[in-house]
Amino acid sequence: MTVIHTNTLLKVLACVAFSCCLISNTWSQAVVLPEGGVNHKSWAGRRINVTDVEIRWNAPAVRGREGQIWGTPIAHYGYSILGYGSNVESPWRAGANESTTISFSTDVLIEGKPLAAGQYGFFIALYPDSCVLIFSKNTTGWGSYFYQADADVLRVVVRQQKDIPQSRERLEYTFSDQTDRSVVVALEWERWRIPFKVEVDHIQTGLASIQRQMRGALGFDPPSLQAAAQWCLINDVNTEEALVWIHTATDPNLGGLATFAVLSTKAGLLRKVGRIQEADAAMEKALANATLLEMHGYGRQLIGQKKYQEAFAVFEKNFKKHGDAWPTHVGMMRAYSAVGDLKNALKHAKIALSQAPDDLNKRSLEGMIKTLEAGKSL
Repeated sequence: MTVIHTNTLLKVLACVAFSCCLISNTWSQAVVLPEGGVNHKSWAGRRINVTDVEIRWNAPAVRGREGQIWGTPIAHYGYSILGYGSNVESPWRAGANESTTISFSTDVLIEGKPLAAGQYGFFIALYPDSCVLIFSKNTTGWGSYFYQADADVLRVVVRQQKDIPQSRERLEYTFSDQTDRSVVVALEWERWRIPFKVEVDHIQTGLASIQRQMRGALGFDPPSLQAAAQWCLINDVNTEEALVWIHTATDPNLGGLATFAVLSTKAGLLRKVGRIQEADAAMEKALANATLLEMHGYGRQLIGQKKYQEAFAVFEKNFKKHGDAWPTHVGMMRAYSAVGDLKNALKHAKIALSQAPDDLNKRSLEGMIKTLEAGKSL
């Protein structure tokens, strides 16, 4: 009969117990069970210029409780002690289950108040006629049970819209009224809508994005350098650095682009910094390399700037270079009209009408001919 020493037996039993515990823990961590589907895991996002806005929430349903949502334990007014977690007065979780979160990839303004880029827990203190939106550093809690006021980064007061005609069954975050610099985000549930405006500095965020790209491989790519420089020219920002980019784009060691787009961008930037002679030389070279439509577009641009004599010279040059063609006659029509010679403008307009490539352009020219025949400039 084998005799097992007491200490050895205890060690074996301890190892077995530890192994069973380890296996149990491993299984409990590995198994992910399907959700019951009561509160839908949801996310929504929108890009404003270069800024990404993303919201993640669990969406509860009304489930026959219409008229019993707002100002009840489901979505309580003000701040309440929920009885669990931090056990302090807490706002509504703005969703269900885990904390609702909202993230911004750049700095933004919320209803005109600044908020730094990052991810935030999103809570709302509800009242009958207003709401306090709360952006918190606490992003990982369960609802608002672990809310801490000292983690709040921003609070903003907004007014909700009530008695919406169509009741929304599931809580939803929507985006509307988007421009190149703002969007309205709204929490919609049952017959309430709680909107707030998110704004971005589209020039500064756009510039920062371009500068980051230009510090990488794209900083050696002439078309990318030209596009970045042109953006700066159009938006009248970062002119000195844009000039460096456009000089690099024309560098023979990188392929030395000499297209109309590159050289006209260079001319525009040189003009911005007062280097007029260099600008004129660059523009002359650009026009020498321009296509028919590029030259026509530049003439239109000059007319928009009320530089009528310069525009006339460009349209005339286009006409002489590319001859009897629909766009060149349209250009001469605009050129003569701009300098007050309606007779010659009308002559070119009628020739352009006979060459018009489609009904849309024909109708447009017919309207302009009527204007000229009435003795009015275009």
